Amino acid sequence: MKYVFAFLLSGFVMGLFAQDEDAFFIKSIYDQALEEQFGYQWLGTMTSEVGHRFSGSSNADSAVFFVAKHCRAEGFDSVWTQEVEVPRWIRGEKETVRIEGSNAMDLSAASLGNSIGTPEGGIRARVVEVKRLEEVDSLGRSGVEGKIIFYNRPFDNKQLRTFNAYGGAVDQRVYGPEKAAEYGALAAVVRSMTGRLDDHPHTGVTRYRNDAKAPGIAISTLDAELLSNQLKENPELELFIEMDCRNEDPVISHNVIADWHGSDPNAPIILLGAHLDSWDMGTGAHDDGAGCAHIMDALHILRSLGYQPKHHLRLVFFMNEENGLKGGLAYAEYAEKYAVDHLAAIESDAGGFVPRGFSCDGDETILTKGYKQLNAWADLMSPYGIQFSYGGSGADISPLKPQGPFLIGLRPDSQRYFDYHHTDQDVFEAVHPRELQLGSAAMAALTYLLDQYGIADE
Repeated sequence: MKYVFAFLLSGFVMGLFAQDEDAFFIKSIYDQALEEQFGYQWLGTMTSEVGHRFSGSSNADSAVFFVAKHCRAEGFDSVWTQEVEVPRWIRGEKETVRIEGSNAMDLSAASLGNSIGTPEGGIRARVVEVKRLEEVDSLGRSGVEGKIIFYNRPFDNKQLRTFNAYGGAVDQRVYGPEKAAEYGALAAVVRSMTGRLDDHPHTGVTRYRNDAKAPGIAISTLDAELLSNQLKENPELELFIEMDCRNEDPVISHNVIADWHGSDPNAPIILLGAHLDSWDMGTGAHDDGAGCAHIMDALHILRSLGYQPKHHLRLVFFMNEENGLKGGLAYAEYAEKYAVDHLAAIESDAGGFVPRGFSCDGDETILTKGYKQLNAWADLMSPYGIQFSYGGSGADISPLKPQGPFLIGLRPDSQRYFDYHHTDQDVFEAVHPRELQLGSAAMAALTYLLDQYGIADE
């Protein structure tokens, strides 16, 4: 009996020793991230040298070159690009929304991505305010035809997680112009997607799933409040809208992929992903420059510490998440075609704010095992404010789900994210160095744990 006890005790001690080793290494990851601030400096260089990275633009081409060059300088085993056909949308020079009449005034506006433009000379028409797409259905053609639909559903600011508020409001931007066109409306004006009252219009994608198309343009939340109040005083109020945005033929762009080979050639890939493209307003520092900095920095930190991975570690900088998801879809098609074996994919696409944790997704087989494994590491990560939860991963890695990897998304504090999202305010100066570096460290620490222990079978 004493031998059994001694064996169990030795196993317990070995387990404690391993956990101590992990704790010390994770502490060294955070020390390296916070002291060197490589990711923050890298992000500053990318946003200043490249600027915005809207897919299909020459800036996006520059971004592909920039990232590939820096990955090669980092010394990865291979750096390559994957062709992706992306849509090409041009914003144009005219983005006018003006209240007509005795109280004439211009409103702060930004055309919605993929929107068509107005006819030459613009559109002048009465305005109908609605809160939901279903209201357009209820109004029908008789209540909508020949008018401008004004979608004015604000964020539900009771939501603690602002992504939930965004999800509860964004359908009016994505599908509102199409819905308006179905009943003969001439255009759609959409309240910007933020819970803050400010004067910065937010762009974002709109989608046409059929032949019904009307121009779509966003106005700032302050101007949405103003317009709504004006309509209460004057239901006959008219707007003038002029836009010269347009869609052109698709062009070829690229995902950028960097590989760091592990010591076990048979071990599956651990993927770290972020989207390289941004909107053409601001420089996309939070969305998703911060994510690109996180994944670049995570492996830089591990390499700086002399770490040798067991698994194949792969960075993927996806192109065209913002208005098509073509990069994520193309990579998933490649992975399926060549039977690429992924253990896990971790995405950062929620800004460069203080990380609060990771949420996870995957098919039923991997999700239960993966979530159990994450929670086995809770004591190692909790000193850094990191918690684990169910609740999705990221748009670009989501097409991999049918292939079976464990999908994980970094979850920074979201309270200020939509102050900057898709606006001219999303610039490097809006990113705090320590907050960004804590995200890099969290990504590196989770990558280390996944590489060391994989995902244990139940």
